Amino acid sequence: MTRLWTTTRAAITFLCLQLSLSLVGAHLVEVAASKKECFFEDLHTNDQMTVTYQVGGGGHLDIDFWLADPNNLALAKHMKQSTGSVSITAEKDGRYEYCFSNMMSTIADKQVSFNVHGIVYVNEDEHLAPIEREIRKIASDLKSVKDEQEYIVIREKTHRNTAESTNSRVKWWSILQAGLLFCVCGWQIYYLKSFFEVKRVI
Repeated sequence: MTRLWTTTRAAITFLCLQLSLSLVGAHLVEVAASKKECFFEDLHTNDQMTVTYQVGGGGHLDIDFWLADPNNLALAKHMKQSTGSVSITAEKDGRYEYCFSNMMSTIADKQVSFNVHGIVYVNEDEHLAPIEREIRKIASDLKSVKDEQEYIVIREKTHRNTAESTNSRVKWWSILQAGLLFCVCGWQIYYLKSFFEVKRVI
């Protein structure tokens, strides 16, 4: 009974720690024009990792992304995407690198929000009690849900900014058209008035 209580308490403590760490939120990086930003994770064989990302601002809201194994072989590659998710299971020990590239843009910097989650260090889990394994899985699933909520907020903000920008352009274009219409009407009235005045003189 004491052992069960100790195991349960340890598992609950681990869950609380995972949840508190998840409150830190997504990583946010600014990728300058014609530059790339790379990160890495040291994984063991059969470890699992998921990288999700969302472009929150800059240019056409697209970015190049790739993930490579320790031998620098590409495991995944996304070109000119605004959002994406890549999941892998490590086939060998080593450093796995993932990069966000803005090389295709010469002017616009890109703001990228990303998360690395779902990492399961298999060697460390061998002696865990079943309840601890389940709690770790629940913690990982909760973090994945939280990450997805953050991306939804970013997408909503991006769509709102696009809508506001479009509305502003439509407004100014309508004002310009109205101004041109008044100018054309004024010129036509002046021209017709001058035309009839000339005929009356003749």
